[in-house]
Amino acid sequence: MQFLRNPPRFLFFTGKGGVGKTSIACAAAVQLAEAGQRVLLVSTDPASNVGQVFGIEIGNRIIAIPAVEGLAALEIDPQQAAQQYRERIVGPARGVLSADVVRGMEEQLSGACTTEIAAFDEFTDLLTDEALVAEFDHIIFDTAPTGHTIRLLQLPGAWSGFLEDGKGNASCLGPLAGLDKHRARYKAAVEALSDPLRTRLILVTRAQKAALREVTRTHEELAAIGLRQQFLVVNGVLPASAATDDELAAAIHRREQAVLAAIPEALKNLPLDQVPLKPFDLVGLAALRQLFAASAEQPVGEIEANGDFALPPLTGLIDDIAADGHGLVMVMGKGGVGKTTLAAAVAVELARRGLPVQLTTSDPAAHLAETLDGTLANLTLSRIDPQAETERYRQHVLQTKGAGLDAEGRALLEEDLRSPCTEEIAVFQAFSRAIREAGKCFVVMDTAPTGHTLLLLDATGAYHREIVRQMGNSQVGYVTPMMQLQDPKRTKVLLVTLAETTPVLEAANLQADLRRAGIEPWAWVINNSVAAARPQCPLLRLRARNELREIAAVASHHAKRYAVVPLLKDEPVGVQRLQALLTAH
Repeated sequence: MQFLRNPPRFLFFTGKGGVGKTSIACAAAVQLAEAGQRVLLVSTDPASNVGQVFGIEIGNRIIAIPAVEGLAALEIDPQQAAQQYRERIVGPARGVLSADVVRGMEEQLSGACTTEIAAFDEFTDLLTDEALVAEFDHIIFDTAPTGHTIRLLQLPGAWSGFLEDGKGNASCLGPLAGLDKHRARYKAAVEALSDPLRTRLILVTRAQKAALREVTRTHEELAAIGLRQQFLVVNGVLPASAATDDELAAAIHRREQAVLAAIPEALKNLPLDQVPLKPFDLVGLAALRQLFAASAEQPVGEIEANGDFALPPLTGLIDDIAADGHGLVMVMGKGGVGKTTLAAAVAVELARRGLPVQLTTSDPAAHLAETLDGTLANLTLSRIDPQAETERYRQHVLQTKGAGLDAEGRALLEEDLRSPCTEEIAVFQAFSRAIREAGKCFVVMDTAPTGHTLLLLDATGAYHREIVRQMGNSQVGYVTPMMQLQDPKRTKVLLVTLAETTPVLEAANLQADLRRAGIEPWAWVINNSVAAARPQCPLLRLRARNELREIAAVASHHAKRYAVVPLLKDEPVGVQRLQALLTAH
């Protein structure tokens, strides 16, 4: 593997959930340790299974891996870190400030930005503690901070004062309260990250268009702030030897090779490694030692749905949605799970049944037009331009909240307005206009903000609370966007995931986030399921067996209702193929 040649002291593995970061990081740590290096493996992944991979309990302390001389590991629990971080900031305010103010502080500190900054706060010691660093030749991090977080830490001080003056509640500056004490340590950590002699960034992805688009954005964002020592790893590539005597496997192989042949221009100059899909679960040392090597296919047993769960098709959910005649359908989920395709499939089927449908998306229009590949009676498409809406929102905030700021305060506010929360708020404001249409037709929304963003928007705009105050106890004559989202008769939220450990955990976290905002997800959709496709190829049959465990977890623990959409031989492009998603099993 090129990314392991002459490695520096720090190696960061980053990428979307479910692409295999942990497996790649663990295999790299084993290889370096067995080559005689002293290695510390650190996970900040909320779905970390490093302990499971090595068959031991690790937790939030450095322990030696008994089976691998020279290897130690540490699992930072980002949720626990975020809770401790929140309490350090909010704790002193309890009993001093009003309950409303404290609740507002807690909400500002409830989003993904807080979790990320809290995790970064934990592992900056590993970058800057000279005595600790001297104990190891290499420190490997499973999950790296985003460019947004690093840029925030590069800005000048005065975080606390900025927030205390009420200037920094535009989206997610709340997590930065109280950072002044650690600015010197953060500065040293950022310098270490930006030094190619000390740090190497490994971008892990899959051979899929959406995944490569996402990793391109990560590459450009991090390169822009000085993290230019980057390598690209495409994980889980189906080998040609597995694509014989199975139409599904052959189609996947052709699709992946076409994607790799058309790799985005921005990534072409990065050193590239491909890791083939393996016919075994990546747990245990034997598996990790084989991950980077070519290996023969191994036979696997029959796919059996053991348990009291089924693989229900999407058409069952649409039957229930269509019965209402109109309403809002929000398709939500993390990047790369296929939200756009499923939103289009739901809209197409509702329109095919003669119901009026408006499909609203913040996805670039070309992608959606490519997915639909045609027109359909009863279906109209509206598009929200995220860049235009975000810029409009950004300018509004700068002209109002930023008008009286000094240069330092304005720099803080401008950086805050580059956060992912800002785009979600701006896009949701545009979505709010479409929500009103759901009283007379179906409005299907692709891409939706998180519960944290909805609550933050509700709090900063005070729209919902102000209307409630004006109307008193009357419940007639007004419906705010938040009220519509919270009403299951008006809004149905579909959570989209994949039948893999990390995507399911991310969807469960999103569900908890939405519930905090008073929004109850109506159903889960498990997309691109190999198990539902009933493959013959041994590699894919093993993957199908592993999926059944995750589908069972969704069926028994997470979802009130769910559907499973199979991985199709042909990409679901065009009206006919989108309809095939509904019933194919």
